[in-house]
Amino acid sequence: MRVVVIGAGLAGLLAAQQLHNNGHEVVVLDKGKSPGGRLATRRIGDATLDHGAQFFTVREPEFEPHVQQWIHAGVVREWCKGFSNQDGHPRYIGASGMNGIAKHLAQGIDVRCNTFVFEVTRNEDTSWSTKIDDGTVYQSDALIVTCPLPQAYSLLITAHVEIPEALFQCAYDRTLGLLAVLDGESAVPAPGGIQNPDESLQFVADNYMKGISHIPALTLHFSPAFSEQHWDDEPHALHQLLIKHAQPFLGHARIVESQVKKWRFATPRTPWPQRIWQHDSLVIAGDAMSGPKVEGAALSGLAAAIAISELQN
Repeated sequence: MRVVVIGAGLAGLLAAQQLHNNGHEVVVLDKGKSPGGRLATRRIGDATLDHGAQFFTVREPEFEPHVQQWIHAGVVREWCKGFSNQDGHPRYIGASGMNGIAKHLAQGIDVRCNTFVFEVTRNEDTSWSTKIDDGTVYQSDALIVTCPLPQAYSLLITAHVEIPEALFQCAYDRTLGLLAVLDGESAVPAPGGIQNPDESLQFVADNYMKGISHIPALTLHFSPAFSEQHWDDEPHALHQLLIKHAQPFLGHARIVESQVKKWRFATPRTPWPQRIWQHDSLVIAGDAMSGPKVEGAALSGLAAAIAISELQN
C-alpha cells in the first residue's frame, strides 16, 4: 500500500519504519527542519543539549526489542537508574543526543521535512489526498496522523470522518525551557538530572554529565503552571526571568550563552485510553494516545503500523 504519515516524531517514524520494512510505500511529512519532534537536540557553539525529551524508560515488553536494537547499534545507552532515588529502572538516552534516535529511524525512509500539510481529504474510492502548502498533493491508500491532536483536528476537518469529540478535547500543558551554556561545572549532582527541584521547575539536566556535550551546558524545563503563567511575557523579560531561576544550579559557573525554548504542545493532560484511534484506513496516533511519554509514543506508532498492515488481511 501507499501510506502517508503526517508527523516525523517517534510515533510517526516507528510506524513508517515498520510499514517500510513490510514492503509498503511510505512517505513521512513534517513541518519541522529535521525529524524527531520532541526527540530534539540542539547545538550551541561547542555544547550539545537535549531540549525536548530528556530520557525514556522501558516498561512494556513490546518496546524492549526495539530499544535493544538501538543499544546494539550504538544509538542508545543507559544514563542512570534514577535521580534522587534509585528505583532500578534504567533511564535511556540517545548516545549523541535524543535526536540521534530519530535520525536512526529515518534512515532508508522517505522523510520530507519543511513540508507543511495544508489539507487532508478522503477520495470517493476511500483513498486519501494530502495537500501541502505549495499545492503538491500526495495520494495514498492509508493515512497516519501523529501530530498533536489540535493540529490533527484542523487537518481532518475536510476529511468528513466522524471522530469522537472527546479525542480532540485533550488539553496540553505548555513547557518553557532554558538552554544555558556554562563556563565551568554546574552544581547539578550526579548523575546529572534533578526532577521537580522547586515549584517553578520540572527538570534540570546537565548535558555534560549525561555525556552528550563536550562542555558544560544545562537544560531547564519549567513546570506547567509556571510556563502557563509566563508564556506570553515579553521575550527579553522572559529570558532574564528564566536565567534568574537557573542560578541555584550554576555553582561557581557563569552562563556564557543561552536560549529560550517553547513547547506549546508539551504534555497531553488526559491521554486517549487506547494506543490509536482508527477509522478504516485512517489512524490517529502519537504521545496523546495511551501515555504522554516516549514509550507511549513508540507503542502508539507500532500499533498504527499493525493496524494499517491488517487492512490487507
